[in-house]
Amino acid sequence: MKKIVVLTGAGISAESGLKTFRDSNGLWEGHDVMEVASPEGWLNNQTLVLDFYNQRRRQLKTVDPNPAHKALVDLEEQFQVDIITQNVDDLHERAGSSSVVHLHGELLKARSTVDENLVLDWSGDICEGDLCDKKSQLRPHIVWFGEMVPLLDTAAQLTSEADYILIIGTSMQVYPAASLINYAKQDADIYFIDPKPNIKSQANLSVIAENASTGVPTVVEKLLNS
Repeated sequence: MKKIVVLTGAGISAESGLKTFRDSNGLWEGHDVMEVASPEGWLNNQTLVLDFYNQRRRQLKTVDPNPAHKALVDLEEQFQVDIITQNVDDLHERAGSSSVVHLHGELLKARSTVDENLVLDWSGDICEGDLCDKKSQLRPHIVWFGEMVPLLDTAAQLTSEADYILIIGTSMQVYPAASLINYAKQDADIYFIDPKPNIKSQANLSVIAENASTGVPTVVEKLLNS
């Protein structure tokens, strides 16, 4: 069974109505990114950080997977499919994808502030005073700026084994996630799906200048019938 790796970013979630964190001015929902997505921000104002992610978590419950998420599930009929996402939502899982690697963490999980391996499923608000088993405050299970990306090696290995790579809803400009394409096999077929692509089609690279909701089903149908 041939292998497909799908790299997804904020664009695919935005089409479900999920607000993407960063606006054109660089602010995240009106906050400087370092206020809500860095260890320093957490130390400076836990209340602000918890509220920021609690709002994101509540909003996530109001949206559903879109046709792009659902089409990717169909690929599993004929391929081994691994989704590597920069998104912290659970829309891929809700659509039915069976293998999802979250590079930047997951909104619906919380983790200990003293043991990064102590991770809990968490669907409601995280409040001040919510403690882990080690009596330490829980924090969002999100990879913040300046923190290690623990699943990067896993993602690189999966990418290096893929026969096909789909890049959806991401400009591939944010590192370290953007470095993953460097691990692709020379003969891997790559599909870049973006309404405003910053690259052109070339050998082994097909650019589909469409939104994820229309472009992904088109590519999926092509792969299933190839």
